[in-house]
Amino acid sequence: MKRHEAREKAFQILFQLDLLEEDMEQTIQDRLTEEERNEFLQQIVNGVVKEKETIDQKISANLEKWSLQRLPAVEKTVLRIATFEILYITDIPENVSINEAVELAKRYGDEKSGKFVNGVLSKIIK
Repeated sequence: MKRHEAREKAFQILFQLDLLEEDMEQTIQDRLTEEERNEFLQQIVNGVVKEKETIDQKISANLEKWSLQRLPAVEKTVLRIATFEILYITDIPENVSINEAVELAKRYGDEKSGKFVNGVLSKIIK
């Protein structure tokens, strides 16, 4: 599985976990076949869950006229994944994390999601 696909699967899992507050391992087991499981995907899901408080603080500090609680679930989940990558995965260039996040936001959000995500992440990397 390529990293792009792993991010998309991680997005789906984290989105579901956030909305339904389910058990992480059970959600992963329900959503992925054995062939779909990979180290990068697991790193993202586990990392976002483990570092959620720090990630959310970083996102909140870079929101203008928004609070984290008011963010739509799509944008919040995408921002968490990208912020995790930026803060904790050093072998991925920041611009790659941002570009991947924008693509996820465009795919799952509305027409403004990509620009919003890009703006917030651009502030985070400054």
